[in-house]
Amino acid sequence: MNAADFDRWAQGELARVESALMAWVPADAPVDLGAAMRYGVLDGGKRLRPLLVLAAAQAVDGHADAALRAACAVELIHAYSLVHDDMPCMDNDVLRRGKPTVHVKFGEANAMLTGDAMQALAFEVLTPEPEQVPPALQARLCRLLARAAGHEGMAGGQAIDLASVGRTLSEEELRDMHRRKTGALLRASVQMGAACGAPAEAAWEALSDYGWSVGLAFQVVDDILDVTQASETLGKTAGKDAHHQKPTYVSVLGLDAARRYAGELRERAQEALARSGLPHASWLSVLADKVVDRQS
Repeated sequence: MNAADFDRWAQGELARVESALMAWVPADAPVDLGAAMRYGVLDGGKRLRPLLVLAAAQAVDGHADAALRAACAVELIHAYSLVHDDMPCMDNDVLRRGKPTVHVKFGEANAMLTGDAMQALAFEVLTPEPEQVPPALQARLCRLLARAAGHEGMAGGQAIDLASVGRTLSEEELRDMHRRKTGALLRASVQMGAACGAPAEAAWEALSDYGWSVGLAFQVVDDILDVTQASETLGKTAGKDAHHQKPTYVSVLGLDAARRYAGELRERAQEALARSGLPHASWLSVLADKVVDRQS
């Protein structure tokens, strides 16, 4: 396995995800809603979460249709969160994935409805007819995604984030915020992929630990890139965390220490994979490296 092998695998999987999203995100929703939904989720982003779902599912020889649906559902939840986070009542950002944010292009009210509709669509995608995905698996996937997106996860983390503007957080408080806001959905991506198979309990726990480490590493690197890269490279507004006086790993630890911490989290992720005992987890290993080594 080398970089070219991974790139071929990733390109093939992302093509399947993009095709499914194009089929499942409606163009004919009322007024501009369909156009705004497709604008917010299609043809953009790293698609890290779908790749984590699909890599984990392959590592456990999981249900292929369920895994593709889980990959699309988690991306829909991620995209809805970005649409809402970018709005003036939240982060008030005008650039996302190298183009104007949804509320800038379609208006604030339409952006709110767009996020709402994408959130609902995520769970519709996870619940097809019983002959396509067993109902018990549908329910488990919905539960994993709902917990990661709700008050225990992403929404709770965003609430802490908004309440922390201008405050000094301890490293423990910052870690809790980001484990919820960013890490929970990334860990759920791994867990949803794993749930498509039947891994042993020890492998499930190891994959969950891997997901936590990768999720937190992603946010640490995000904080680093916010102060080291230009907006053109990031595809979003650089330096906005400092501008809004938000606590980050760079502001709490310093740039060098934040970089070291990202490296430590990469090591923890790789150790967890080794502990899982799964023989086909190489794509997950590459993804952990890519999370830490990325430049955008």
